[in-house]
Amino acid sequence: MSTLPPASTPGASARPSVIQLAIREKAALYAAYIPLFTEGGLFIPSARDYKLGDDIYVLLTLPDDIQRYPVAGKVAWVTPARASGNRTQGVGVRFPNDEKSRLLKIKIEEILGAHLASDRPTQTI
Repeated sequence: MSTLPPASTPGASARPSVIQLAIREKAALYAAYIPLFTEGGLFIPSARDYKLGDDIYVLLTLPDDIQRYPVAGKVAWVTPARASGNRTQGVGVRFPNDEKSRLLKIKIEEILGAHLASDRPTQTI
């Protein structure tokens, strides 16, 4: 019987990374928001190396809102340095499937309103 070493388990880092992200403008929120994730998510520019499945704890501030929203997300994609198309290096963080995240997704989509249907380019897919 063989077992895999603990280090090979996806997302097995000791502690999640903590990122404070203040999005001050609706255009920046539009560029970062990932509506393709069922639970919602955000693209976060970062030069740090992340792997798929890594835990990330985000303290998010939205435009015109003083409240900080804590999100315990997971890395769902990675845009590496020097990616094609001059894309910004960073990670796509998927929100967890919980009530707080569902409410945050609703709040973000209310802020974005009709912008969600826009075909303007974003930092995401």
